[in-house]
Amino acid sequence: QVQLVESGGGLVQPGGSLRLSCAASRSIDYIYAMGWYRQAPGKQRELVARMTSDGSTNYADSVKGRFTISRDNAKNTFYLEMNSLKPEDTADYYCNADYYGDIRQYWGQGTQVTVSS
Repeated sequence: QVQLVESGGGLVQPGGSLRLSCAASRSIDYIYAMGWYRQAPGKQRELVARMTSDGSTNYADSVKGRFTISRDNAKNTFYLEMNSLKPEDTADYYCNADYYGDIRQYWGQGTQVTVSS
């Protein structure tokens, strides 16, 4: 079993920045893919950013050029750097991880991001 714990959410003004963190209870050296998803009220959960073990990344069109996913294996933590935030980025953000040899998919508990003036 793996626990993922997110942090870094909060209230920010439009144009501002936040960095979300996802700390894993197991080494992220063994992660095949890690990702960030978000769910706004009344909407389905959507992929925001994803990184595979070879370093390949993909982003939702709505966040390209503004958000960056990264990892720090020494800290067993991965991040979502969010810049130029917009009100439409307001949502609960969840981190997600798939480990090699483990059929389960792990989710964090979510962290709320509100972009508002």
